[in-house]
Amino acid sequence: MKKIPKWFIGEFFGTFLLVFFGCGSVCAAVLTGAQVGVFQVAIVWGLGIATAIYLTGALSGAHLNPAVTVSMAAWSDFPRRRVAPYVAAQLLGAFAAAAALYFIFSDALVVFEKANHLVRGQPGSEASAMVFGEFFPSPGGHPLTDEARARMSPLAAFGAEVIGTAILLLVIFCATDARNAARPQILTAATIGLTITLLISLLGPLTMACFNPARDLAPRVFSSLAGWGAIPFQVNGIGWLMVYILAPLLGGLLGGAIYTAWFKPGYQVVE
Repeated sequence: MKKIPKWFIGEFFGTFLLVFFGCGSVCAAVLTGAQVGVFQVAIVWGLGIATAIYLTGALSGAHLNPAVTVSMAAWSDFPRRRVAPYVAAQLLGAFAAAAALYFIFSDALVVFEKANHLVRGQPGSEASAMVFGEFFPSPGGHPLTDEARARMSPLAAFGAEVIGTAILLLVIFCATDARNAARPQILTAATIGLTITLLISLLGPLTMACFNPARDLAPRVFSSLAGWGAIPFQVNGIGWLMVYILAPLLGGLLGGAIYTAWFKPGYQVVE
């Protein structure tokens, strides 16, 4: 039997943990009311990501996000031939985490849907599907109304995800650059996790704060297979692709470009 590469182990289990802790916090908040307010969900996301990075960084570099992998291939010496295998491992890990969460919270999902008169796979069931894939604006456990949709246009949602992911990648590049004398070193994972916490606190109510195509696409596909059918791909129209897949990839490239153009040269200068 061929040995599984350590980078695959790192990306699979790291992304599994990221989604398990992050989407798990959304499951607990929406289905049980365990978390009150966006910050409680955001801090669980941040701590979960930091934990995943600490566990898997030595195995794969802890990308755990196609936007990170693509940006690393574009702006660093990460081998481009590894992009597709890394993304595949990330998607598999995220899908496995969604399946695990469904197993754990399936009874709570049924109770929540009955209490809120939701029929899985029918209009309005994005109120429960949101524990897996993402929607804009955040349903907050309720069906999206025309009034709610007015809070976040598709263009604004696209821009929010581009900017948020660009900031995330800028932090990742700067925090991991050995020439940056002010880098957090052993607190690098915590710094990245806290950045996610900040971004979710600001953008979570609007786009649910994705910044990671694997985190969205794999759970979204799982939810479609688990009874929500076409709903996860219909509620925002083509927005699921533009806002949660393409925008993070573009934002990651933008963040890497900003680092390469303005931050990296400064770190090379010796005062």
